[in-house]
Amino acid sequence: MSTTALVGNGPRPTIVLVGHGMVGQRFLEALAERGLTATHRVVVLCEEPRPAYDRVALTSYFSGKTPEDLSMTDMRFIADHGIELYVGDPADTIDREAKKVTARSGLVVDYDVLVLATGSYPFVPPVPNKDAEGCFVYRTIEDLLAIEEYAKSRATTGAVVGGGLLGLEAAGALKGLGLNAHIVEFAPRLMPVQVDEGGGAALLRTIADMGLSVHTGVGTQEIVVGEDGAVTGMKLSDGSELAADMVVFSAGVRPRDQLARESGLTVGERGGISVDEQCRTVNDPHVFAIGECALASDGRVYGLVAPGYEQAETAAATIAADEASFTGADLSTKLKLLGVDVASFGDAHGTTEDCLDVVYSDSRAGLYKKLVIGRDGTLLGGILVGDAEAYGTLRAFTGSVPPVSPESLVLPAGSGESVQLGPSALPDEAIICSCHNVSKGTIRGAVTDHQCTTVPEVKKCTKAGTGCGSCVKVLGQLVTAELEASGVEVDKGLCGCFSQTREELYEIVLALRINTYQDLLDRYGRDGAKGGDGCEICKPTVGSIIASLAPTIGASNYVLEGEQAALQDSNDHFLANLQKNGSYSVVPRIPGGEITPEGLIVIGEIARDFGLYTKITGGQRIDMFGARVEQLPLIWARLVDAGFESGHAYGKALRTVKSCVGQTWCRYGVQDSVRMAIDLELRYRGLRSPHKLKSAVSGCARECAEAQSKDFGIIATSNGWNLYVGGNGGATPRHADLLAQDLTDAELIKLIDRFLMFYIRTADRLERTSTWLERIPGGLDHVRDVVVEDSLGICEELESLMADHVSHYRDEWATTINDPEKLSRFVSFVNAPDTPDPVVGFVPERDQIKPDLPLLSIGMRPSENPADVLEGSAQR
Repeated sequence: MSTTALVGNGPRPTIVLVGHGMVGQRFLEALAERGLTATHRVVVLCEEPRPAYDRVALTSYFSGKTPEDLSMTDMRFIADHGIELYVGDPADTIDREAKKVTARSGLVVDYDVLVLATGSYPFVPPVPNKDAEGCFVYRTIEDLLAIEEYAKSRATTGAVVGGGLLGLEAAGALKGLGLNAHIVEFAPRLMPVQVDEGGGAALLRTIADMGLSVHTGVGTQEIVVGEDGAVTGMKLSDGSELAADMVVFSAGVRPRDQLARESGLTVGERGGISVDEQCRTVNDPHVFAIGECALASDGRVYGLVAPGYEQAETAAATIAADEASFTGADLSTKLKLLGVDVASFGDAHGTTEDCLDVVYSDSRAGLYKKLVIGRDGTLLGGILVGDAEAYGTLRAFTGSVPPVSPESLVLPAGSGESVQLGPSALPDEAIICSCHNVSKGTIRGAVTDHQCTTVPEVKKCTKAGTGCGSCVKVLGQLVTAELEASGVEVDKGLCGCFSQTREELYEIVLALRINTYQDLLDRYGRDGAKGGDGCEICKPTVGSIIASLAPTIGASNYVLEGEQAALQDSNDHFLANLQKNGSYSVVPRIPGGEITPEGLIVIGEIARDFGLYTKITGGQRIDMFGARVEQLPLIWARLVDAGFESGHAYGKALRTVKSCVGQTWCRYGVQDSVRMAIDLELRYRGLRSPHKLKSAVSGCARECAEAQSKDFGIIATSNGWNLYVGGNGGATPRHADLLAQDLTDAELIKLIDRFLMFYIRTADRLERTSTWLERIPGGLDHVRDVVVEDSLGICEELESLMADHVSHYRDEWATTINDPEKLSRFVSFVNAPDTPDPVVGFVPERDQIKPDLPLLSIGMRPSENPADVLEGSAQR
């Protein structure tokens, strides 16, 4: 169709947009990009009292964002392009013959082109009393404001009808408002559209652990109300009844097509305004429909923002007489629901004939990963629950044969066969941003051809990462790789909150004696982060820096004190390592591996009395596994009373200093290795660092303590001690390097003090000494110059920092058990502190216990009943 026929013959043809949500705003941007706002009058009729905002991030309102923060509308953009925006004034009628739209206010606008972006409305099941006081929907900012007000004044328990994306977010919002929350889902699992039975089980487990009550496979029969007409509960289809004084309906959405129906436009049998591949309505070429109100040419109504954006761009291109079409869209999605990563992509449910499933499942940990593979090895799709780190790369590989086996892509890191593919392995045609259909090649071109040097610049140039945001991490990796390949200096900031590296933040904290995270963020955070809450990257990183410098900068060295408690990694919250089945380990310190018979008896009695699994570890300690969270203070009270202290197995800190028996007992020993190991372990205990630290002392060159596989290892010589650094015996083994030799006791301790504090000062977050030693400019020679020769003149300061740590050390568990306020955190359920977690279970094995949990399954479609397939089995 010609441009003249489409837009009319007037000097300033008019485009009227009905609806101003996310898709409507994208349409306006697409018009501006094609110059149409300069040649056309553009009028927008917006029903809501505010312009377009980020509905995808709606729930973030309950975590501190304001409606203004959620806004997607730059009013300067509106003004610069002469767009007439009417908020709170929706279209009431359309006269297609006269080509006029009448708004609720009485405003009448003639149009040459009409674009309907009216979105969708929440579906509310037709149950009795669905409109009672206390019933809400979860769709707009105004809905959230109403929910918040009612929850704070009238409700203690809320029920959400619907266990899909918005339903889970609504439940999280109610929980965040302090309500006991129930989720009622008619399907047999949560998020039935996005995940399969296995993914739903993993999600259910994790969400139930958060204290939310989930009811699947049941429907809402009736809303129960009291004499005052307000909600008091719900009757369910299984005959049960829930007590609730608030109900939120989030049971899906329906296209808002009433305006189109009334104007005689064709709509689908199940709703949606019928459009062709150019997003024009099928019976009026002057009217377009985009977003959730449109029934696309493939017979589908798309409820995700990415297809809506593509439809908006198609409509704008068609109006500009450019070639464009919308024939379908990628339904891949990645979300963080209640803190749980959930993603699905491609043929997630394996509907392709003869496809195979490759599944990794750890239901106790809430992990589920499934890849759907074609007979020829093509990656068809997948589902990720609990860990969606690989989503961006896997989605981009969809439709191609990955360069490694599918099994290696779902196994967790450190499992031997696991492989982590980076975006560099992707071909240029791989789609990185599905919201805006941006390929890897386009992103690389933004860097090389358009001189973009930051992720925000690439976002502005390509629009990649400006939709749902799930591709931002891969986008950043690609930008960094391309810049480095071009010899351009890259922003090495710690995260989106700080432009400084961890090393630079350490120097700032030390030099200015900044002793709180919030002060550091407010003074040195990026402009957009100041005054905020930070992120999961910088909070534990800064928490570790403050803890390692606590005595020097005037902060508390107790990690559960005040602000510090909120900054710690998950294991530090309970001063114990979380295990696969939700239980915890108890690891008392045994310096140098030396323990008295009385100490052994105490540990044995505690393990017996609490039914714990016991094991002697490679670090010469006795670990006890299977403690419930509420048992931890009871166990540690007995251990502390017997003279034990925390072994810091949960923290990024010194773990153990292993030793052989040395010259005291061994006929080959030349030094007292046990004494030295004990001295070192007691000196460096509790020292917080970028990553865990391990050490060992061998009494002779036979090296029975394996010192050369440790972060710092000591081997006795006839003339003293040799010091080795940067070893690692883990997933990436590295032989330690000799730093200095034939040292006296005092010289050895001085060099270790300097080495550890220099490492803590300059390493990146989560960087082991082995990686740090290979990364730091100059490597071992530079480290030797600094800590042995004092080439930077900082050794006195490094020694002073360590002396402060040693003199101010206090055992975290001894402190905790004497503080009733801190003890109150050790419960499974905040709202039921005396109730143990009923899902933490064990089965007997070799006269002890082990967690009752599944591991790995690889099966072939058509899938069988999961109950009939043993996890860990392989089927072909």
